[in-house]
Amino acid sequence: METPEIKVAIADSSRLIRAGLDVVLSQEQDIVLVGEADSPVALTELLASFDVDVLLLDFTAEGFSLETIAGVVKTFPDTRVVAITPDQEGQTIINALKAGVKSYIKKDCDFDEIISSVRETAAGSKFFCGKILETIRRVNIDVDGEDWSGFNCEPVHLTEREQEIITYIAEGFTNTEIAERLFLSPHTVNTHRKNIMQKLGVKNTAAVVMYAVKSNLVNVNKFLFSSG
Repeated sequence: METPEIKVAIADSSRLIRAGLDVVLSQEQDIVLVGEADSPVALTELLASFDVDVLLLDFTAEGFSLETIAGVVKTFPDTRVVAITPDQEGQTIINALKAGVKSYIKKDCDFDEIISSVRETAAGSKFFCGKILETIRRVNIDVDGEDWSGFNCEPVHLTEREQEIITYIAEGFTNTEIAERLFLSPHTVNTHRKNIMQKLGVKNTAAVVMYAVKSNLVNVNKFLFSSG
C-alpha cells in the first residue's frame, strides 16, 4: 500500500534557511514541498493556491509574528503549523502554542527530528523536540494546566531499553521484577523509569501505561480481557 504524500510549505524570511529545509525534505519520498514564502503576504497567496498539510514556519523571522500563526489557523484550518525557530524563551513557546502551533522544534534540531515533526504533525499528533521540552520544564510552565488536550511527548526519542522498560511497566511488573528480567539493578531500573516519565512529560504510572498502549508497545487486549 502506497504511503500518502505529505504536502509541506516553508515560511521564513531567510533564503538560506528555506534552501536548507528544502534539502532536508527533498530526501523523503513521502514528503512533497509545494512552495516557499518569504513574507506573510506571500504565505497567504501560497496557502490559497495549494492544499498544504504542514507548514514549517519561523514566526520570529523578519516580517513574521504570532499574528501570522493565528491568521493561518483561522483562514486555513486544514494546514497544521510546525514552529521552527532559534532559541526562544519559554513564554514565547507557550504563546505560539496558544496561537495555534501544533508542534515546535528548533532550527538546530537533527534532520530526523525535523522529518519526524512533519510526519507526526501531518498524522494529527503534536511534536516537541527534546530541547523545546527542556525549555518548557526549565521555566516551570505548567503544561498540564493549559488547554492542550492533545499535548504529549510521544515523538521524544526513547532508547530500546526505555521501550523495554515501558512495556514491562505497562504489564504490571515491579522495578525489582523488571531488573531481574533485564539483568539490571533495581536502582538502574528506577533511574530509567524516572527518565522515561521526564521524557514523556507524565507524572504517574497510569500515564506510562496509556503511552504504551497508544504506541502499540503492549496489546490493549491484555487490559480488556485480563482476568485480574
